[in-house]
Amino acid sequence: MRNIVAFLLSWCTLAAYAQAPQTVYFPSADGKTELVGYLFEPAGPGPHPAIVMLHGRAGPYSSNVNGSCTQVGRGIASPCSAKTLSKRHMMWGEYWTQHGYVALHVDSFGPRGRAHGYGRGTHDDADRDEVNERTVRPLDAEGALAFISQRRDVQPSRIMLQGWSNGGSTTLNTMYRQSQAGQVPGKPRFRAALAFYPGCGTKALLSQRYQVDVPLWVFLGSDDEEVSPTVCADVLRKSATANLIQVTLYQGATHDFDDPGKTRESVAGNRAAHDDVLRRSASLLDSVR
Repeated sequence: MRNIVAFLLSWCTLAAYAQAPQTVYFPSADGKTELVGYLFEPAGPGPHPAIVMLHGRAGPYSSNVNGSCTQVGRGIASPCSAKTLSKRHMMWGEYWTQHGYVALHVDSFGPRGRAHGYGRGTHDDADRDEVNERTVRPLDAEGALAFISQRRDVQPSRIMLQGWSNGGSTTLNTMYRQSQAGQVPGKPRFRAALAFYPGCGTKALLSQRYQVDVPLWVFLGSDDEEVSPTVCADVLRKSATANLIQVTLYQGATHDFDDPGKTRESVAGNRAAHDDVLRRSASLLDSVR
């Protein structure tokens, strides 16, 4: 236990002083949107495994600045940038580089004029449809996959996916789409995925008859105030490919339990969940060959 605590403290100190990631641009698979991404690179020439990261409904940026942001993209001056990513997204980007992964965080909202994100209870608002997790954002994940698979420092056969909340639902939908498409010669695939507190209702998922064809880990909080962990666990339990899906339910944890901010970390269940996912996530993906 003492070694784990020491590791986490030293890692958090490193993450706090990390440099901003590299800003990159690439097309969504929708064929019309140029996306903005933030690339975290590990030490050494590689090739490395890689992970694509998908933000939630609040967007990728710090709450200190995202209220003043709208558009983000090539040649656009904006307070939302690689330097103002939220603490959680910076934390995870650095986490992956310290474990030898190239990490690409994708901004789905900024290039579509929604960099400020969305508040709670806005899921059914009409303007959310243009960035929805069922038909829009999975194409962004696939665009990111195509982009990162071409890098010389990346192992194209070991690219993973991670998403939070709305991005968690996007992760589930992306993996479902992949399972339906099957193996396509010459086309890259996600090798495994991590989904944090996704919504799993009929408005969030492409199908309630859910399935995947690679390992998927889903992390839920029992006290989630935004999505139902019961609904999600039930949908995944009934999956025809449930043998590939592992669901972890953290007792006493809320939505955003891995957020390192003081508000979420003041909840004991969140602290326990936070520590556990940091301890486990890299080893889970490393186990997939």
